[in-house]
Amino acid sequence: MSLDDEANRCFVCGPGNPIGLNVRFRIEDDVCRAEFTPDSRHTGYRDVTHGGIVFSLLDDVMANWLWLQGIKSFTARADIRYRAELPIGTAVRVEGRCVKRKGRLAQMRGKVIVQADDAVVAEATGSFMIEPDSGGQAG
Repeated sequence: MSLDDEANRCFVCGPGNPIGLNVRFRIEDDVCRAEFTPDSRHTGYRDVTHGGIVFSLLDDVMANWLWLQGIKSFTARADIRYRAELPIGTAVRVEGRCVKRKGRLAQMRGKVIVQADDAVVAEATGSFMIEPDSGGQAG
């Protein structure tokens, strides 16, 4: 699925958002993946990435697992566990997967992982409500 007009301005992945993160998601082996390196624009304090940026990455990697399969949804609930700070300039990979799907609700899991040593920076679980006419079959 391509980024049509609906998602073109998404802060995390929309190519039409000039101040966005410009993250490019893909599906590999039933896992949504992407890479990101925060810079000084993403600082919260003391050269550490703002927690809202970290959460935005997690929310989007979970949502994009569905989106890239043609399934439109919205975040109904999300819980995050921060495990370590993310210093500015540290390359990470984000991973998201579907844990369970029942009717219009998809249970998702996401992680932000330091590329250099596989340390988990943060992880999240989320419930995503699938739009009734979005099609697609998940997990």
